[in-house]
Amino acid sequence: MVSQGLIKMSHQIALTITVLLSTFTIIEAQSTIESNPSEWRYYGGDQGGLKYSPIDQINRENVDQLTIAWEWKTGEKRLEEYGTRPGSFQNTPLMINEILYVSTPYNRVVAIEAETGKELWSFDPEAYKDGQPFNGTGFVHRGLAAWQDGEKLRLFLNTRYRLFCLDATTGEPVPSFGEEGVIDLGNGLIWPIRRKHYSNTSPPVVYKDLVILGNGVGDRLMYRNDPPGDVRAFDARTGKQVWSFHPIPQKGEFGNDTWNDDSWKFTGHTNVWAPFTLDETRGLIYLPVGTPSNDFYGGRRPGHNLFAESLVCLDASTGERKWHFQMVHHGLWDYDLPGPPNLTTISVNGKRIDVVVQLTKMGFTFVFDRVTGEPVWPIEERPVPQTDVPGEQTAATQPFPTKPPAFSPQGMTLEDAFDLTPELKIAAQAELKKYRLGPLYTPPSLEGTVMRPGLLGGANWGGGSIDPETGILYVKSSAGAHIARVGKFDREKAGARADYVDADYVALFGRRPGRRSAGDGGTTAEFPNGLPLYKPPYGHLTAIDLNAGEIVWQVPFGDTPWLRDHPALEGVKLPDRLGVIGPSGTLTTKGGLIFVGGGDRAFHAVNTLDGHELWHMKFPHMVNATPMTYLTRSGRQFVVVATGAGDNASLVAFALEASD
Repeated sequence: MVSQGLIKMSHQIALTITVLLSTFTIIEAQSTIESNPSEWRYYGGDQGGLKYSPIDQINRENVDQLTIAWEWKTGEKRLEEYGTRPGSFQNTPLMINEILYVSTPYNRVVAIEAETGKELWSFDPEAYKDGQPFNGTGFVHRGLAAWQDGEKLRLFLNTRYRLFCLDATTGEPVPSFGEEGVIDLGNGLIWPIRRKHYSNTSPPVVYKDLVILGNGVGDRLMYRNDPPGDVRAFDARTGKQVWSFHPIPQKGEFGNDTWNDDSWKFTGHTNVWAPFTLDETRGLIYLPVGTPSNDFYGGRRPGHNLFAESLVCLDASTGERKWHFQMVHHGLWDYDLPGPPNLTTISVNGKRIDVVVQLTKMGFTFVFDRVTGEPVWPIEERPVPQTDVPGEQTAATQPFPTKPPAFSPQGMTLEDAFDLTPELKIAAQAELKKYRLGPLYTPPSLEGTVMRPGLLGGANWGGGSIDPETGILYVKSSAGAHIARVGKFDREKAGARADYVDADYVALFGRRPGRRSAGDGGTTAEFPNGLPLYKPPYGHLTAIDLNAGEIVWQVPFGDTPWLRDHPALEGVKLPDRLGVIGPSGTLTTKGGLIFVGGGDRAFHAVNTLDGHELWHMKFPHMVNATPMTYLTRSGRQFVVVATGAGDNASLVAFALEASD
C-alpha cells in the first residue's frame, strides 16, 4: 500500500487522470489520494467522500452486459439465546491489495478475495451478546477504516461501545492497541452511560495516527443523561484518547448559551451517527451532527441547541472547532444531518472554490467554502410556522439556501393527496384534513402534523456522489411523509419503557394496521390499508450542477412493488415508475454511469447525462447499500453491492464476462 501524502498538488491544478494498465494515478484538488485508485481504500472512495471512480471499463456502451461474477453470503441468523436478529446488510466494503474488507450486520469483519469472492478469514466481536441494539436500525454496520502502520495494514471496527484494531492479514486483534486490541468507548465521555444504549453503525476516519469517530443513540431513548454525542480521537497505536469535541457544549465552551435552563447538563444524543469526511491535506474534519433528545419535543432544551443539526469543521489534530453552520434551529423533526459531507472543487463565476457539500433530510444542498465556512450562495433566515404545544418554544426562523433548489418535495397540502383514482384522492384528502398541514418546518402538534420530507428525508446516510471532472452531484432521495404527533407522556401506562423516558411530551408512534414503510417508527402518513396518503413518485434521482447551483435533471427512481400489487389498485393504470423510499447512496464512475440500489429489489445503472436507466437486475430482496467498484490485477472491473437482510444477506459482485 502506498503511504498517504505521496502525491500533493496545488488546488489550482485541474484534475488529472492517467490510466496505465491496472495502475491509476488520480490527483484531485480536494485531498491527497492514494496512487492506486483502482482500489477502494476508504468508505467513500476517498477521504473526501466523492464516491467516484476513474475506472471506465464498464461504461454506457457495455453496461447492459453486466452479469453476476460471484456472491458471498453472510450466513447470519437469529440467535434466540441472545434475543437478536441481524438487520439489513448495508456495508460498503474496502478493497486494498486485492482483498475486500467487509463488516456484516452482526458487526463481524470478513476478508474476501476481490477476484473470486472466496472468504479468507473472519473476526467476530460477538456484539450480539449484549442483545438487540436500542437504535432504530437494529443490527447494521456500514463500513470499516484502514490504516497503514509501516508495512502493516490495520483495520478499525467500531462496534457498539467498543473499538477494535485488527491485523488485516490475519483478522486477529492487535495486542498493543488498548487492552489486547480493543478499547471501551464508554469511558472518557462527559458523563457515565448505559453502554448498551451506545452504538456505532458508520466507519471511523483515520487522520495520520488518529482514529476519529462519533456514535449512535436510539431515538426513543430520552432519559436524562442518555449517551452524549462526544466526537473523539484515539491514538491508532495505543488506543489512548487524544481529544474530545462536545457537540453539547459544556460550561465555558462556545455555544453553551444556546442550551437554556441548564439543559446542557442532562440532554443526550446530539451525536454524529452518519459518516464524516476529511480534508487530509489541510487536516480538517467535517461532522454532520444529529438531533438532541427528544426528536419531536424540545420543551426541556429551550434555545437553538448548538451544535445539533450543524455541520461542524474541526482541526483533525486537536479537535478544535474551526467553523460551524447550524442547518436546523431547535430541531423538532428528526432532521439530523444524515450523510457524509462531500469535498470537491467547483468553479463559480470563474472562481475556483474548494467546497464542502452537505445534503440534508429537508432536501436542501448546503455548499460552503470548506476552509472559511462561508456559504457559496446566500442562505436566508426565513420565518416558519410556530408551535402551540404546551411548554415548547420553536425557533422563529430557519435557514433556507437560495441555491441549489430543493431536490425533494417539501411541505404538504391537500393537492398532494394520493390521486391514482378520483375516489382515492377524495378519501386521502378527507384523511389529511384530520391533521395539521403546512410548509416545511410546520412543527409537530397534538393532533399530528404531516411532515414532508419524512423521517428518512430527503437524503439519508447514503448521501451523494460527485463527478470531480464536471462538478455534478448525484443524489438518490426519498419523498415520503410522516405524522409528527406529540402527547403527554403517561408514565403509568409506559411500563418498562418509563425507565428510558424523562420528558413531559413525547412522540406518539401509532401501530396502525396495514403495511408500514421500513424504518418509519409507525408514523407513516397512510391509510389503514397501507396506501400512502400522498401521491407518487416516492423517490428521485437528481443531478445537481454545483458550479451553477442548478438542477440539471431529476427523474423518478425505483419502484414500490407492494404498492403496485395492492388490491385497492387492481385494474388501475399506474405510472411506469412509482419511485421508492430508501436511504442508500450512489456511486459515480468515469464510464458515465451512476450505480444505485436505493431501497427497491433491483440494482440499477443510470446514464449520468440524463438519468436514463441503461441496465438493472432484479433481486428477490432489497438492495440496501451504497455500492463501490475496483479493478483487480487481472484487469477486470467489479461493481459490488450488499443486498438483503438476516439469513438472505449477501454481497454481490458484478462484472463483464471475462475474456479468454
